[in-house]
Amino acid sequence: MTGEALSGAPARYWHPLADGRLQCDLCPRECRLRDGQRGFCFVRANAGGRLVLTTDGRSSGFCIDPIEKKPLNHFHPGTSVLSFGTAGCNLGCKFCQNWDISTSREMDRLADEASGEQIARAASGNGCASVAYTYNDPVIFAEYALDVARACRARGLNNVAVTAGYVNPEARNDFFAGMDAANVDLKAFDDDFYRRVTGGRLAPVLDTLTYLRHETHVWLEVTTLLIPGHNDSDDELRAQASWMVRELGPDVPLHFSAFHPDHRMRHVPRTPASTLMRAREIALAAGLRYVYTGNVHDRRGGTTFCPGCARPLIERDWYALLRFDLDVTDGRGRCPHCATEIAGVFETEPGDFGPRRIPIRLSAR
Repeated sequence: MTGEALSGAPARYWHPLADGRLQCDLCPRECRLRDGQRGFCFVRANAGGRLVLTTDGRSSGFCIDPIEKKPLNHFHPGTSVLSFGTAGCNLGCKFCQNWDISTSREMDRLADEASGEQIARAASGNGCASVAYTYNDPVIFAEYALDVARACRARGLNNVAVTAGYVNPEARNDFFAGMDAANVDLKAFDDDFYRRVTGGRLAPVLDTLTYLRHETHVWLEVTTLLIPGHNDSDDELRAQASWMVRELGPDVPLHFSAFHPDHRMRHVPRTPASTLMRAREIALAAGLRYVYTGNVHDRRGGTTFCPGCARPLIERDWYALLRFDLDVTDGRGRCPHCATEIAGVFETEPGDFGPRRIPIRLSAR
């Protein structure tokens, strides 16, 4: 798209090219943009020789959710999180479950707006423990997200990124320095799948995962949406789990979630619950200690078991906590039966928000 009148907040992570274009350095796409042209994500654009973020301060909506919905099962269980996103995405997943937001080319979808201080104040005032940057990928609105994150930290709130992890190192370092927890969508464990189905590559995502695990203090969990016939073979699941054990360690929780037909993959059937249960068993057998199922009713697949004595410690029914049986000291949990440490960030008493979902408006209009 060229010739469009563009405006927005100054963006970072770009440099000029000799031919007059600007190269966006935020993510591995490294879009090269002429004046008036938008990047693949649609929200970063060349406006008169400078890169701008066109969605700064604007959102597709705000909602208070349980933290387990992100999904994060080992980060302040039972607490509430104020969730928001903007529009656009730097991947083009054919199966996108939020495609109306991630592929939006209508800025009118951004019906709400708020400054970082307004968001932090709303989260605090509604009793939330955290703010989540989600719905579309927050790395594409990194500057806005970090403005919000600073305001949230000033009020003692946690910052949570729900992301595909498709980001270059410089922006990645800045972005995750503002985050306290992240759930990274690992779309598949196959580069050909990434090329064909997401328009991206696998290697940068694996690099983000190892970076988060070994070079930051960000609490990390991983989600893989299982799509029948595309990324759910025993061999691929075993390879993914084995890589996680080897490169991330056995304590990073892995969530397998169910696909439903959507966007450009409406011809693919819904994921059976049996596929998620099979994937969970494969990942546990490979050595991961905390493996969960999502988007299906599976009490066992939602429960945190002690890797030492196998007792159920945190039982969940969908997003409701039914049991919380941990000894917690300074945010660290232990099994009260065998003293095995349970990886995560915990409070002495869990939250009691439950499975509610509460949409809120922040703007005056």
